Amino acid sequence: MSAVKPNQADGLRQRNVATNGNGNGWTPTDEGRKTDQILDSHVEYEFGGPWGVVAIMTGFPALMYYLWACLVFYDGQLVHPTSMDDIQPFLWRIWEHIRVDASPNAYAWKVYTGLIVYQLFLAWVVPGYIQEGLPVPSLGYKTLVYKCNAYGSIYITMITAAVLHTTGIFRMTEIIDNFGHLMTVAMIYGFGVSFGMYFLTVATGNQIRMSGNLIYDVFMGACLNPRIGPVDLKMWLEVRIPWVIVFFMSVSGACKQYEQYGYVTPNMSFMCLATWLYLNACGKGEELIPQTWDMFHEKWGFLVIFWNFAGVPFSYIYSVVYMASHDPSKYRFSTLGYAALYTTLLTAYYIWDTAMSQKSRFKLQTQGITSYRRTFPQLPWGTIENPSYVQTAHGNRLLTDGWWRYSRKPNYVADWHMSLTWGLVIGTASPIPYFYSVFFIVVLIHRCGRDFERCAMKYGKDWERYCSIVKYKFIPGVY
Repeated sequence: MSAVKPNQADGLRQRNVATNGNGNGWTPTDEGRKTDQILDSHVEYEFGGPWGVVAIMTGFPALMYYLWACLVFYDGQLVHPTSMDDIQPFLWRIWEHIRVDASPNAYAWKVYTGLIVYQLFLAWVVPGYIQEGLPVPSLGYKTLVYKCNAYGSIYITMITAAVLHTTGIFRMTEIIDNFGHLMTVAMIYGFGVSFGMYFLTVATGNQIRMSGNLIYDVFMGACLNPRIGPVDLKMWLEVRIPWVIVFFMSVSGACKQYEQYGYVTPNMSFMCLATWLYLNACGKGEELIPQTWDMFHEKWGFLVIFWNFAGVPFSYIYSVVYMASHDPSKYRFSTLGYAALYTTLLTAYYIWDTAMSQKSRFKLQTQGITSYRRTFPQLPWGTIENPSYVQTAHGNRLLTDGWWRYSRKPNYVADWHMSLTWGLVIGTASPIPYFYSVFFIVVLIHRCGRDFERCAMKYGKDWERYCSIVKYKFIPGVY
């Protein structure tokens, strides 16, 4: 396994390109290299430093357990102690729910581990599209090659699940029935892999951007591009585990409803569609992921690992958990209400999909790549011909065309609206499914702050020029 410095067999390439500021997107100018050196070192603490990350690493799992208990055992309402004397009994009741109904039992270990092994196997053997990433400063501006086969792997997984369900070997309803047990196992994987990767990376001497504080470095990560053979673990985990679980959790909820009522509600069907759209998008556009900040700059630590193993699949899908255990009369809409819900989802999805495509293909164009992968669905306006942009002294280009002429983060705006529909699908029956959209907007604002600060440092006056053209951070005409 290669922690940070993959060899040629693992897909590491050195581009023989000029470094004199030709603006072709492959390498930065000399000024850009100096800036990158600063950005690629530990400058300051984020997330409140060591104490802040400790609070996140302990507080978020506790919050996940609390929301799950409220959803399943307290009719989806946010319960709390009624007096000071009730605090201890209240905490004891929550603990009992966790101990009994969220224990890491053998079934959960078998199912969750089986998914990990199967997805790693598919990532290794299924043929895929070969995509070259952006030059990485910490690798001397070499580029990594990524095997993009999530699209095929996802549909092989769906076929496998259908066969297992129809033959009775593994019933899909069991997933939603064991939500708590699976969640705990996912958390254990999140913590275990985070600490394991930190110690492995340090032991092999491949750590980068270290602060010197153990907990903080475990949280932020020590390695940038960990790989097992042809499988880039960071990109693999971003797609193959969280969104596969989210989709199959929705399918499980639909199967549960069908067994109980003989039909699937439009609300549950909505979640199956919404989660399929997201999962399919991750697979069909996987070759665009290497161009993102997540791959290019973000290290592989608890922040990313725990979130993808446990956070996404077990905190984004609360509406499905609610619907699978409550009578449909609690969240039934009018025909007009359903039409508005589905229209909002599909509109937001179109903007999100095409915005992501425009930005990523623009980055590919700067690398001289003009032939793109074609997977379903290819939406109109996903590629901008001869786009306008700001050429920076760093050597990069900043897109000012397509959706990106109206907002600096149009993809975030659309993504958040999709997350909101995942709560709106159950109306006012419970506040807990809205956790996804509330939490997500906080994450997006914080992430934008990190991103904009980094861009201001990286591009200087060119960033000011870009901001004068693209005036709005999020919503055009508003903010």
